[in-house]
Amino acid sequence: MDTPVYSFVENYKASAMSRFHMPGHKGHKFIGCEESDITEIEGADVLSVADGIIAASQANASHLFCTGQTLYSTEGSSLCIKAMLMAVLMDARLHKDQARQGREYILAARNIHRSMADACALIDADIEFIECLSPGSICESRVLPEDIEEYFKNLERCRKKDYPVAVYITSPDYLGNISDIRGIAKVCTKYSVPLITDNAHGAYLAFLDENQHPIKLGAAMCCDSAHKTLPVLTGGAYLHISEKYKERYTEFVKRALAIFGSTSPSYLILQSLDLCNRYIADGYSKKLYACIGTINQIKKYLRNREIPVMDTEPLKIVINTARAGYTGVEISTEMRMYGIECEYADIQFVVLMITPENEKLDFERIMQWGSSTKLSKYKKNSLVLPDISRKMPERQMTIREALMAPSEIVDIKNSAGRICAEETVSCPPAVPIVMCGEIIDKSIINLLEMYNIKNVCVVSLVK
Repeated sequence: MDTPVYSFVENYKASAMSRFHMPGHKGHKFIGCEESDITEIEGADVLSVADGIIAASQANASHLFCTGQTLYSTEGSSLCIKAMLMAVLMDARLHKDQARQGREYILAARNIHRSMADACALIDADIEFIECLSPGSICESRVLPEDIEEYFKNLERCRKKDYPVAVYITSPDYLGNISDIRGIAKVCTKYSVPLITDNAHGAYLAFLDENQHPIKLGAAMCCDSAHKTLPVLTGGAYLHISEKYKERYTEFVKRALAIFGSTSPSYLILQSLDLCNRYIADGYSKKLYACIGTINQIKKYLRNREIPVMDTEPLKIVINTARAGYTGVEISTEMRMYGIECEYADIQFVVLMITPENEKLDFERIMQWGSSTKLSKYKKNSLVLPDISRKMPERQMTIREALMAPSEIVDIKNSAGRICAEETVSCPPAVPIVMCGEIIDKSIINLLEMYNIKNVCVVSLVK
């Protein structure tokens, strides 16, 4: 597969032109990558209005992912999420039914990334969270197709509220849980509501033996953080639009990407995305298959040693350390003694993210750790964890109203009854424990303490 962006930059480097343009390093080595770091010079195209080499590269990606349209982001899935939500809102307002009542809202699972909440503040949209099975972590929100169906049926019965402008699901989540996207998409199609998915952790799903990518399964749009599971520089991401929704959403999405995105996109990241197309085309599926086989062998080995490995998406090893009496933070420290740095650790879990670019030594280290870890050798009673099940917090203000209101930082011990003014997250996983506009209660304070959050931003009291 051709690599139009990368090839252009290589040719420009070979031309030895005097660089009277940005960036200021002029291609001279400081870190080492500067020679390939260019800007929108003649022939380099412009990401926000691509019609040259970037457009050609995006078309290659669209072909590989089997989408109607694929657009690049050099600012991660966070930018893509803002663009997708603005697009569905613009489309809904363009085709607004005069009988529609109230404000536009998105129906979402509670385990959203904070960028989704930020997007709703920027575009002034509301979020309604789906009641679902009690989660075991703030990272989880186990939404079933039946939950969406029941919500829509209640709307029809009550007739007091309009349908959402979109349904929004995060899958895979940070702990590797995968939702039934195909089933949820069927329900959304039945009620003519588009499904948007945050597929940041699942770019590789398109290249499994059976394509499990959200677009293939019926989503209208999704974002993939290419940098999370593919050999792409940090910040490289895709915004995918299905063939069915291509005509409806593409121009809105492009406008939104330009509004929220930088006018100085990284050409290093663009080259990385461009080269990844060739990487995928040149046998990535076989590499992925082999890698998953190795991961499955490791999971089996760890389970045989009674290490509590969870059932997850193929490229994650997630260990519920609390079941064996240890916090994830304790075990992540133990792992470092074996040369292993994990993706995420908290009071309950350790998350390892793996790709075909991990080497034999990496896998050997996991096995060495597994043979000696205290999770197996010195198992204890399960940790007693705070109860994180809770009723949906009461909302007092819209997300935008709360974010824009005068605010102050207070100790969480003094926050009961106050209105949250800024999403309070532990990063990673950047899943808000409490949202802008929600009233903080005792259960929220317990969660904040569980994730070692000391202060919270609240709406200032009127004097």
